Amino acid sequence: MTPSSVHRLPASIEAAASRIKQAARAAVERTIESLGLAALSAGSVAQRSELLAAQFELDRKSAVFLLAFNDAFESKLRRDCSPRVEQQTQHSDWSELSLLDDRELENKVAAERFGLQIAHQCEWELRELNAYLGAVLALERVEADSNPLRPELIGAAMIRAAESISDRADVRKTLVAEIGRSLGDALAKTYAAIVAEMRASGLKPAGMTVRTSDARGPDSRLAESVESRAMPGHFGAARGGRGSTSGPGALGGLGGMGTTSTRGGFAGSSGSGTLGGSPYSGSLGQVAPRMMTVIRRLAYVNTGAVTGGGGQWAGEFVDDDGGAPLMAPNMIRAHRDELRDASRGAIDHMVIDVIGSLFDQILSDPKVPPQVARQIARLQLPVLRAALGDPSFFSSRRHPVRRFVNRIASVGAAIDDFDGDRSQRLLARIGELVQEVVEGDFEQIGTFESKLIALEAFVAELSREEVASEHGGAAELLQQKEDQLRLQRLYAAQIESELKNVPAPDFLRSFVSTVWSQVLLRMAARDGADPERVKRLRHTAHELVMSVQPKASPQQRKQFLADLPKLMRQLNEGMDLIAWPDLARRDFFGQLLPAHAEALKNAAVRTLDYNLMAKRVEGALDKAPPSIVELRNTPLADLPVLSDEVLVAPFDATEAALVGLVKETAIDWDGKVDIDLSAEPELTSVDIHIDGLTATADAPEPSRGKSLADHVQIGFAYQMHLQGHWEKVRLSHVSPGRTFYVFTYGNKHKQTASLTHRMLVRLCETNRLRAFENAYLIERATARARKQLAALGGRSRSGAGISVPSPLGPARNLA
Repeated sequence: MTPSSVHRLPASIEAAASRIKQAARAAVERTIESLGLAALSAGSVAQRSELLAAQFELDRKSAVFLLAFNDAFESKLRRDCSPRVEQQTQHSDWSELSLLDDRELENKVAAERFGLQIAHQCEWELRELNAYLGAVLALERVEADSNPLRPELIGAAMIRAAESISDRADVRKTLVAEIGRSLGDALAKTYAAIVAEMRASGLKPAGMTVRTSDARGPDSRLAESVESRAMPGHFGAARGGRGSTSGPGALGGLGGMGTTSTRGGFAGSSGSGTLGGSPYSGSLGQVAPRMMTVIRRLAYVNTGAVTGGGGQWAGEFVDDDGGAPLMAPNMIRAHRDELRDASRGAIDHMVIDVIGSLFDQILSDPKVPPQVARQIARLQLPVLRAALGDPSFFSSRRHPVRRFVNRIASVGAAIDDFDGDRSQRLLARIGELVQEVVEGDFEQIGTFESKLIALEAFVAELSREEVASEHGGAAELLQQKEDQLRLQRLYAAQIESELKNVPAPDFLRSFVSTVWSQVLLRMAARDGADPERVKRLRHTAHELVMSVQPKASPQQRKQFLADLPKLMRQLNEGMDLIAWPDLARRDFFGQLLPAHAEALKNAAVRTLDYNLMAKRVEGALDKAPPSIVELRNTPLADLPVLSDEVLVAPFDATEAALVGLVKETAIDWDGKVDIDLSAEPELTSVDIHIDGLTATADAPEPSRGKSLADHVQIGFAYQMHLQGHWEKVRLSHVSPGRTFYVFTYGNKHKQTASLTHRMLVRLCETNRLRAFENAYLIERATARARKQLAALGGRSRSGAGISVPSPLGPARNLA
C-alpha cells in the first residue's frame, strides 16, 4: 500500500478547504451576473461576444466547473500536505521530468500572477494563517510558497476548471480573469474566517507553541492513523485524553465550546452551529467528543458489516418491531445503548431514536433496490452525526445531507436492471462517493455538497451516453430543432422591433414577424438555397406591408389591383413551405381583404411619404437573420422562452420516429385514465412532522400536477400513461433550453418518448405523468414510521401497559 493511499488531511485543513470551495461557488454565481453587466458596457462587438460566450459557458456548465475546481484543488492540497517522505519520493521520480508545453507554462505563469495579486490584498491574513498551518502540519513555520492554501494553488485549480468547460482560449482567459476578480475580493475574508475558526478551536500558532519532547511529525501521525484503522476496537483512542490529541498538530484541549474529536489520529473540529454566509456552510454543529468517538468507530464497523469486509453482503435482517425485512443491519438500533450513553441528554436520546426508526423504514423501503439500500446503510452514522449537531436537518428538506441520501435513492429507484454496464457503473460510483463520505470529514457540510454535485454530474454523463449510443442521435436532432425554434424567435423579435413604428394593422405586423420569418429562415436553411428565391420571398413581405398603405395616386391603385393575384400566390407559396394550418390561413386572409379595401378608400398621401415608407420597410426586412454562431454565443437567460406559446418544430415522419415524439393528437385528452395501482397519495407537512423537533418549513416538491413539469430531473423515474396503460419511464435528456424532454422505458428493448415542454405540462396537469416516488426517501420513511407507531399505540391501548414518549409523535401506551 502506498503512503498516498492512506494519507488524509487534518480536519482543520479540510474545513478550511471547504470554506475556499464555498467561496469559489459564490464567486462563480457572482461572475455569471458580472459577465452580463460587463457585456452591456463592452466597447466593441468582439469584446461583447467574448463576454457573452464566457457567461453562456459558465452558466450552462457551472456544476462541471465547480466539480473540476474541487478535484484539482483537493489534488494539489493533498500533494502539498503529504508527509515529507512521500514528497521526497514524488520529487525524486525522474520519469515525471519533461519539458513543459506552451499551454502548461502559460497556466503556471497565470497561476503565479493570480497568487501575487491576491497576496497583496490579504498579506496580513496569509501571515497569520501560515503560523496556524505550521501548528497543524507540525512544522516550525509554513512559508508563503509552501502554504497548502496559498492563492497560487487556488488560481491553478481555477485554470484547470476553466479548461474543463471550454476549448476556446479567449473564453477561458475571460473566465479566469472575471472569476479571479470575484474570488480575489472574497479570499481575504475567507482566510480571516479560517484563522478565526482555528483560533476558536483552541489551536495555537506555531510561533507560540511549546514543543513537547517527542515532537511527533506528520509521518508518525500518519502511522497512528493507519494503526487506528487497523484496530477498530481502539478507534479514536488518541493520546492526551478521550477524544482529544495533544502536541503541535492537535487542535487543542476539550475546554470551552471549541471541542475536538479525533479521526484516525487527526484532530477534527466540531465547532458550534453553522458557519459562513450560507445557511449550509461550515461544520454540522457541536456534539459531545465521546459521541464523535463512538460514531467514528461504528462508521468504520458499519462499512464491514454492510459489505462483508469488501464482498457483497447477502442476507436479510428483520425489523425489531416485526415489520418488513431490512436490506442491511440497522447499526443505530444495534448500538442504541452505547450511543445513548455517549450522548448529552434527553434531546440527543430522542434524535438517536428518531434516526434509528427512520433507518428501519429506509432499509425496508420497497422502491429502493437492495443494492442501493446497502450503500445508503453505510451513511447511517454520518446522518446521525448531522441530526445530532444541526437542528436544520429536520426542519429543511433542502439540507445537503438529506438531499444526498434522497438523490441516491431516487436515481437508484429509476434502475430496473443492475446487470447492465451503466447500471453497474452507477452503483460503483455511488459506492465510491459513500466511501469518501465515511472516510472523509463528514462533520462538514461541504463534504456532502461536493458528493451531491459529483453524483448529479455522473448521472447526467451516463444519461448522455445512453441517449447517444442507444437512440441514434436523438439528442443531437432535438438540439437542432431547438436551435431552429430559438433562431425563429430571435428573428421574429428582430423583425417585430424593426416594424414597431410602421403604420400597419397589428395582425399584419404579427404575421410578418412570427409567420413569414419562418418562411425566410426555412428557405435560407435549405441545402443549395436559391438566393433569388429568398430575395423574392423577402420582397413579398415588403409588398404585403405596403399593400395596406394608402395609395399616393390612381396609378398606384391600378398597379396594386394588377399585382394582387401575384401577391396572393406568393403568400400561399410561403405558407405551403412551412405547412401553415388552413384554419390560420383563412383567419389571416379574412382580415387582410378588409384592410386592402380600406387602403383603397383612404385619402391619398404624398408620393414622397409613400416612397420613404417603402424604403423604411425594405430596410427592416433586408437585415440578415441571426446565425447559429450568434445563437450559441447568447446566454440562455437572454434567449426567448419557447414554452410560453405553441411552437411546432418541423419533424418529418422519420425524425419523429427516431426520437419517439409523442404528439398531442395521439392522446385522447377526453378519455379517462385508468387507476395507477402503484400510486401513493402525496405527503403533507403533517405526515412528516416530528413532535419535539423543529417543524419542516419549506414546501415539498410536487409529485404530480402541473407544477411537476418544472421539477423533473434527469435520472429520476416517473409514471407515464402511454397507449392506454402506465409505463415506468426515466428522464434521460433535457435540451439546454428545456424545450424537449427524452424519456426512456423498457428493459431489454429500450424505447424513447420525447415530449415538447407544452406536451409535458399537459400530461402533468391531466395526471398522465406522475413521479414514481410520492415523496423523497427520508420523507417517506418519516411518514411510515409515524404510521407504524400509531398502529402500535392503537393495539396497546386495549391491554395493560405503560405510557412512554414516542419520538415520532405524542405519548403512546405501549404494552
